[in-house]
Amino acid sequence: MKKIVIFGGGTGLSCVLSGLKLFPIDVTAVIAVSDDGSSTGKLKEELDIPAVGDLGKVLLSMANVDDDFLDLLRYRFKKSGSLYNHPVRNIILAALIDLKGNLTEATRYMSEILNVKGTVLPLTEEKVELIGHGSKDNYVGELSVSHNIKDIEYLTYDHPIKVTPEIIEKIGDADLIIFSPGSLYTSILPHLIAPEVRDALSGTKAPIMYLSNIVTQPGETDGYSVSDHIKVLNAYLKDRKVDVVIANSGEIDPDIVDSYRTKENKYMVDLDKYAVKEQGARIISDNVIRIENNTLVHDEIKTAYLIFSYLMKMDQ
Repeated sequence: MKKIVIFGGGTGLSCVLSGLKLFPIDVTAVIAVSDDGSSTGKLKEELDIPAVGDLGKVLLSMANVDDDFLDLLRYRFKKSGSLYNHPVRNIILAALIDLKGNLTEATRYMSEILNVKGTVLPLTEEKVELIGHGSKDNYVGELSVSHNIKDIEYLTYDHPIKVTPEIIEKIGDADLIIFSPGSLYTSILPHLIAPEVRDALSGTKAPIMYLSNIVTQPGETDGYSVSDHIKVLNAYLKDRKVDVVIANSGEIDPDIVDSYRTKENKYMVDLDKYAVKEQGARIISDNVIRIENNTLVHDEIKTAYLIFSYLMKMDQ
């Protein structure tokens, strides 16, 4: 069985994983834990723990349990008070950190409860903050980084982190490395600023794939094309480069495009094929979008199929 290691966090990664779990692939999902927003940020500060929000989303996307149980874990407390807006999954993960001793073991136990197919690992077991270093100021925390990308020259953590050891082993055994869709600077790059991860990636022979975002993210990737995303990834990869990219080439309803532009200041990520090829990346393009509640998301089945097909052709 082919082995994949996929890096990311949040909704984009969760969507892709919900499709990959349907294919005969050994998947390891590595999740950044530097988020500082919403419920995650409150628990992180109050309990002095790593961010658990993205881990919880990913675990649910890979779960194989009944829908009622998933609805329970997704439930957010709605009455005002100390539990307001906290999803049940975050509370359980926070409790498991205490019971099991660290986030890795908490995640492992939660995976057993949810009958997860594959492996989910936090990037680190430490509480960390993302730091954006600018020419005149430093920006602390993912939210601050996300809002000040144009003024940021490079990213670090607030202290040197120890990467979960199993991640390095998984990278060494992988047939394919994937960077998922998601916030480029606050969900994907947090993995690449960890020297242990970069060193492991430089030593693996596995191809590196990027699953391109569908739309730009205001403040982070305004005006970015597919090649612009790859250029940033390559800069942080240093000794390696993106080998292949999956990007959308299907037509999108003009009304939806206009709605994203006018209401959210988001634009479609342009597939600039010539510029992508100039960077040495192979392009796999197809209609990989579906519409869910008037929102553009990756078609999880189609995207997973393209990944699986690429894996199967690697040995041919």
